[in-house]
Amino acid sequence: MKTRLLLIALSFLVATSAICQSSDNEDFESTTGIWYMLFYNKQFTDSQFGVQGDFQERNWDLDGDFEQRLIRNGLTFKPKESNLLLTLGYGNIQSGEFGSDSSKTQEHRIYQEALIPWKISDRISTSHRYRFEQRWIEEAKMKTRHRYNLFVNIALNQASFDEGTIYLALYSELFLYSWDVVMDRLRVYSAIGYEFSQGSKLQFGVMRQYVNSIEPKNQLQLSLHRSIK
Repeated sequence: MKTRLLLIALSFLVATSAICQSSDNEDFESTTGIWYMLFYNKQFTDSQFGVQGDFQERNWDLDGDFEQRLIRNGLTFKPKESNLLLTLGYGNIQSGEFGSDSSKTQEHRIYQEALIPWKISDRISTSHRYRFEQRWIEEAKMKTRHRYNLFVNIALNQASFDEGTIYLALYSELFLYSWDVVMDRLRVYSAIGYEFSQGSKLQFGVMRQYVNSIEPKNQLQLSLHRSIK
C-alpha cells in the first residue's frame, strides 16, 4: 500500500513538472506562475458565528515577478442543525503587471458566500461553494461576479481523514460575469495534501486557468489550511 501511494505521489509530481516548465517566452501565458496561500477558519465557542479568511501572494513566474497580493477576511454564520456555512467578507487586492512594469492597481471587494460540505464516505469528502462578489477596481465602476467551486478530497493512506493522512485534493471553479452571464474564467486544480495535525493541512499542486481571449496558464500552488480551535 505504501509503495502504491509513493508511486501515485511521484507520478503526480512528474506530471506537474512536465506541464509546468518555465518558459523564456516573454508571453506570461507561457510562463508557469506560483501562488503561496494561507487559509484559516475559526468557529467561536458556543456560538453560531466565526471567522475565516485567506492571504495569498501570487507571482507571474517562478522567479518572483509580482502578480497579486490578496488579503480576504469574513464573518461566518452557521445555522443550527445545518452544515451550511454563510460568510460576509471583504477583500483587498493589489495587482501588478507582468515583466519589468512595476505599476500596480488596487481593488476593494465585498463578497457573500455559501459553503455546503457533503461527505460521500469517510474517505471522500466534497464541498460546494457559491460566492457573489462586488468589485471596485480603482476608478472603474463596480463590477459583480458569480463563482461556483466544487472541492473533492480523497484520503489515500487511511480509511478516513485524521492526523497523518495523505490525500488527493481536486477542485473546479467557474467564474461568471453577472450582467452578461458570460464566463470570465475556469480553474481546474489537482494536488497532493498532507494533514500533519488535526485541522492543519498542507497542499502542493497545480492549477490550470482558462480565461477568455488568452491561452490557458499553469499556476503552481503551495497552501496551508488551518482550522483554529
